[in-house]
Amino acid sequence: MKLLLPGTAGQAGWPVDGCPCASCARLPQGRRRPFELVVDDVARFPFTGERAFGDGLGLVGAGGEAVLCLPPDREPPADGPARYDVVVLDLLDRPHRLGELRRAGLADDRTTVVAAWLDHRIRSEDELARRLRLWGAVAVPDGTVLESGRASGRAVRERPPRRALLLGGSRSGKSAEAELRLAAEPYVTYVATGGDGAADGEWAARVRAHRERRPVHWDTAETTDLAAVIGAASTPLLIDGLGTWLAAVFDEHGAWDGDRAPVGRRCAELVAAWRGTPVPLVAVSDEVGMGVVPATSAGRAFRDALGKLNEQLAAESEYVALVVAGRPLEL
Repeated sequence: MKLLLPGTAGQAGWPVDGCPCASCARLPQGRRRPFELVVDDVARFPFTGERAFGDGLGLVGAGGEAVLCLPPDREPPADGPARYDVVVLDLLDRPHRLGELRRAGLADDRTTVVAAWLDHRIRSEDELARRLRLWGAVAVPDGTVLESGRASGRAVRERPPRRALLLGGSRSGKSAEAELRLAAEPYVTYVATGGDGAADGEWAARVRAHRERRPVHWDTAETTDLAAVIGAASTPLLIDGLGTWLAAVFDEHGAWDGDRAPVGRRCAELVAAWRGTPVPLVAVSDEVGMGVVPATSAGRAFRDALGKLNEQLAAESEYVALVVAGRPLEL
C-alpha cells in the first residue's frame, strides 16, 4: 500500500495565515498545507468504494493492508478490521487515543503511526518531534510517500526510561507533562496519593480536574503504600505526587510534632522499591529548594524530608526534569 500525503496540517494549514501566535511565527508561510491523503494513487480521503469502511475513515488496499484515518473528534469505526497497518490520526487532539488503539489491538509495533492535522496547538516542530518519539509515531513533510510494511515508514518506538522523576513548583505543568509522557501507552495505572478531598471543596475540585483529564482507559489506585504498589506492578505507573504522599505519611505517623524516624523508614522503603521497579515509573514531586525557609519546625522538617527524597530518587532515575511554565528542562 502506497500513501501520498500532499498536506499534513489542519484545515487552516500551519502556520495559519495571518495568525500572530508564537507557534505560527516560528514557521515560514506554507510550511504545512491542509491535510490530504491519497492511497495507491487513486483513493483519496475520505474514502469511497467497496473497500472503504467506517463512513470513509478507512480503506483496505488491494494487498489486504488496512489504513485508518482519525481526524479530530472522530472515533475508530466498529466495522473496521482487527488490526491496522497504517494509522493516521490527530495526536494533538487526544494523544491517548493511540493508547486506546494499542490496548484494543488495533495498532501494534508493526503499525505505522502518522501524526496529521498538525497546527498551532503545539508550540514548535521540535516539541512535536519530542512528543512523537515518546509515543512511537512520526510526522512527515508534505509530499511524503509512505509504503506500509517498510521499516523506513515506521517510527522506532522509543523505549521509555525505567524511572522518570518530574520536579516543579505549584502549577508548573509537571502533572500534565507526566500524563503526556505515558499518553500512548495501552496500560497505565495512575497512583493518586492525595485522597479525594471530600472535606475540602477546593481540593476536591482539583482532584476532579485531574480525574477528568486522565484517559478513561487508565486504571487508578488511591493509596499511600507506594512501595507495595511499585513492587506488585505489571504495567507502567504514574505517581502523582510525592509531596502529598509525604504529607500523608507525616499524618499517619503523627510526625509533625512527634517522632520522625518512621517517616525516614517509609522514604527508604520507597527508594528501594523505586530502584527495583519491574515496570516504567513516572513520578511527580514538588521542588522545595527554591522557596523561603518555612516559619515552623514542622514545615522545615517536611521541606528537608521531601528535598532529601527527591535527591535520592533522582540518583536512581534515568530521566529527571524540572518543569517550569509547562516546559521540561532535563537535568
